[in-house]
Amino acid sequence: MTTLNGYISGRGDVPLSEDPFCEVDNLILAMIAYADLSGIVPADAGVPIRAARDGYFGIHSREEMKKSKSIPMRAPLLLDGIADGERFRGTEMCFFSDTTDKTRDLQFSAVTFRLADGSSYVAFRGTDGTLTGWREDFDLSFLEETEGQKLAVGYLNAVGDRTDGPITVGGHSKGGNLAVYAAAFCEKEVKDRITAVYSNDGPGFRRAVAESEEYASILPRVVSIVPDTSLVGQLLTSKSEPVVVKSSALGIAQHNGMTWSVVGNRFERCAMSPVGRLIGMTAGAWLEQMDDGERRFFTDAVFSVFESTGADTFSEMGDQKLKSAESIVNAVLAMPKDDHRKMRDILRALGQSGGKAATDLISEKRTNKE
Repeated sequence: MTTLNGYISGRGDVPLSEDPFCEVDNLILAMIAYADLSGIVPADAGVPIRAARDGYFGIHSREEMKKSKSIPMRAPLLLDGIADGERFRGTEMCFFSDTTDKTRDLQFSAVTFRLADGSSYVAFRGTDGTLTGWREDFDLSFLEETEGQKLAVGYLNAVGDRTDGPITVGGHSKGGNLAVYAAAFCEKEVKDRITAVYSNDGPGFRRAVAESEEYASILPRVVSIVPDTSLVGQLLTSKSEPVVVKSSALGIAQHNGMTWSVVGNRFERCAMSPVGRLIGMTAGAWLEQMDDGERRFFTDAVFSVFESTGADTFSEMGDQKLKSAESIVNAVLAMPKDDHRKMRDILRALGQSGGKAATDLISEKRTNKE
């Protein structure tokens, strides 16, 4: 099975003039947005992609990245493949932005690629390993607009002011949500230049956003790509019919876009797996049962427990398993009785949604066989 690295090896010297920018190129650049480009790519200018690559690996160890299983850690390795190839020769990386603020539940980062064909690809970073980053993902379910979404709109407008030509917008995971949101709510002059918006296994939106005029105006240009056992990409509401693709991984590990199967210049299509359908039906039904207040309560309760460990990232929690487990148990025991009851009710509803979804799928299979 060929994945992103195989695509780069096989087609990295095919210039954009011969084979235009495609969905696979989109994911490569969206994954590279996980790289911490602080001090390498300026906020108000650009540098050649090869210089950005050399600067990045002058600070970071390739060997450590290769050993890691983390998406944010491994994704920057893609820079090595594209920096020397003909396809992205002449590309500049510019306008790097990076902000994390625990007090505002904010983890935001973006970078723009100015391509040799005169177009720009605006890449929003997905969720990193921080508790702040993951909490912001949960905030999407009950806030009218997250801090990250506000910054994404402002960033896209600023890029529009600083560039000419067509714009493609994209991101992986939460970055996909930010890409669609920014494209929907940016200034009209910028929106008119957008040719495509890629959400690579990114979560959807609250109904208020999905049913807005702004969202409807960009929807025809949205390309939602999900693996066949998608979890993140099936959360909340998205009116874009997803492109379902094969992955070399199993289960939640399919969220890593570097495992998606590539054939030529596109991803290999397939049907959503039974497990993927079960996940989508369960999560959808469960979230629909909760109002914004209950979603906020669940998020506050879960992350107050995680934050009791004193860790800033899930990796830190994993490195101190016993200490983290003890802190989590103590935090749960310290919760007021009413909160315990609310959590039980919410988790019971999740179990019921899963049971109903499984029953519906079994029934559907039996009907199809008859």
